[in-house]
Amino acid sequence: MKTMNAFILAAGLGERLSPLTSHIPKPLLPVLGRPALDVILEEISGLPVRNIGINMHHRWEMIRDRAASSLFPPKIILFHEEDVLGTGGALKNASSFLKESMFLVHNSDILTDISLQRLVTAHVSSGNMATLAVHNLPQYNNVWIDENGSVRAVGPVTPDGSEGLTPVAFTGIAVYSPEFLDFLPQGPSSVVSAWLAASAAGEKVRTADFTGSFWSDIGTPLSYFKTIFSLLRKEGEMVYVHPSIECGKIEVGGRVVIEEGCHIGGRAFLRDCILLPGSYIPPDSRIENLIVGPGCELRIEDAGSPRASSRQDKSANFHEGISADLIGTGGSDRMYYRLARDNEAFILMECPGTDPDYERHLAYLSFFQKYSFPVARLISRDIGSFARSSFIRPGFRYALFEDLGDLSLYSWLRFRNERDRIELLYRKILDKVLSLHTLATAHAAECPLLESRVFDHEHLRWETDYFLERFVQGFLGSAVDDRDALSDEFDELAKKVANFKKTFIHRDLQSQNIMISGDETPYFIDYQGARMGPPGYDIASLLWDPYYSLGEGLREILLQYYEEGLRAYQGLGFDQTDFRDTLIPCRLQRHMQALGAYAFLSQVRGKHYFLKHIPAALGYLREETESAREDYPVLRRLVMQIHEKT
Repeated sequence: MKTMNAFILAAGLGERLSPLTSHIPKPLLPVLGRPALDVILEEISGLPVRNIGINMHHRWEMIRDRAASSLFPPKIILFHEEDVLGTGGALKNASSFLKESMFLVHNSDILTDISLQRLVTAHVSSGNMATLAVHNLPQYNNVWIDENGSVRAVGPVTPDGSEGLTPVAFTGIAVYSPEFLDFLPQGPSSVVSAWLAASAAGEKVRTADFTGSFWSDIGTPLSYFKTIFSLLRKEGEMVYVHPSIECGKIEVGGRVVIEEGCHIGGRAFLRDCILLPGSYIPPDSRIENLIVGPGCELRIEDAGSPRASSRQDKSANFHEGISADLIGTGGSDRMYYRLARDNEAFILMECPGTDPDYERHLAYLSFFQKYSFPVARLISRDIGSFARSSFIRPGFRYALFEDLGDLSLYSWLRFRNERDRIELLYRKILDKVLSLHTLATAHAAECPLLESRVFDHEHLRWETDYFLERFVQGFLGSAVDDRDALSDEFDELAKKVANFKKTFIHRDLQSQNIMISGDETPYFIDYQGARMGPPGYDIASLLWDPYYSLGEGLREILLQYYEEGLRAYQGLGFDQTDFRDTLIPCRLQRHMQALGAYAFLSQVRGKHYFLKHIPAALGYLREETESAREDYPVLRRLVMQIHEKT
């Protein structure tokens, strides 16, 4: 591909975002810790660009300083406009730079995953003077094209004028040949006029269709609000907190974004809000459906649910006064909705009628509550008082639970906390885990569904086969040498773990499955996979969690705290050496299972955010196979090969 230049249109006043843009120019609006300008620069840098031009006007000093601190200052050429020149005038003003070669133009308020390389390739291969990236977005469709994709009109047209034409939406991204500059007048102008002038002169002004790509214009409060939460969900997160932020004790609900330089008072409540750099939230404040900036805020009245998905229309099928939001970012097949009525909120679970864990889930719930393992209280299996019959899908089963909020341990750990506070919360969690492993287990006969479900050799072998098929072969595409020898090692590992002393275990005791209440009481979810198994498996899941690294020092303190709890319960029957000997085998099992799950959920279910947890899980597995190198040499060799490959 030939080298080229690029140009970012960044001089706009951002009036639709006022008063936020009085403090932050639109190109510098943060996108989960990075200014939008940085996101666009990074995308453009993937092309063979020589230089990148940026025009500036409103708060231009801030844009200049940001460009200088970016990764690309040697390539950036700045064009300061005393008066705003518009999309066409900006290019004409930079014509001495842009006439060197073909060039890409990108609006600074557009976030997208459009393939810029494909757009450039389409331009080069077509011989176009201008190639516009377009998509079908009905509310913005105002570019009229013929059957060849050539631009024939822009804006409203008469029925006769639109005959044989198709409306599409311009994405704000285009590639131009340098000759296009001849169609731009000196002074302020719109690039649209030049499109039409070039087309009327017989030049090829055509389009490349990118329908289906992610695209968002962040130029309005509502679109910015929705875009940020959409990106947060795409990352599988409920909370983004800049690493520098110290929040103290606050309550969080829904999706929350806290950017650098924010100051938040104690006991503040935050729900579905974005706090921009420099924001101050007084103690005891309630911030909900707001974009907050320095000394200003914008209320988002008609955002709908930032958690909504393809079944948004279901909210219309609830009884009057009841709203419904789809929630959750985990790997479950089940659907969970938050139902809100007046000042009450409940969680609705919807699962297929064939789900074998539906009855098991409810049976476990009752048993766990009885023996001090905190889970959400069941409200009702009958949701008729909440939903109209048109909501209830044939073949599905429902249950209504108390609402534990949105703050998981995983999200809580996104906030910057003192080590002592983290340790205290984990001690609370371990207290509850101990009650499951001891008190609840002592009454196993009261829950036959759980007592009869054993973490046995067959299930343990399923986990290791899952690792091979989904992660090693399916995700990495790696061949497995010495398959028979590896299978023998997996058999030995499964036999060893299956023979460890068993208690009730949660089996998926990681930070996303632990909810934290306002008073920092832990509650446990997704426990339908619980079974009789070695308690070391739960401890491996919690203290060696790929979602969050505790660090060796704190992990050892918490491990000793758990062991002290076991010793207090078992007395002379507790043997620390025996328990510690279970940890490496349990960790091996757990992290192979986790890697298989991450591969399956990302590749098959399309939940690509699980990919970011692979390096941590693989790092743990490497440590474990190194520790057990004499017992599992073939597995160690495989893991070393994977580590070198990745």
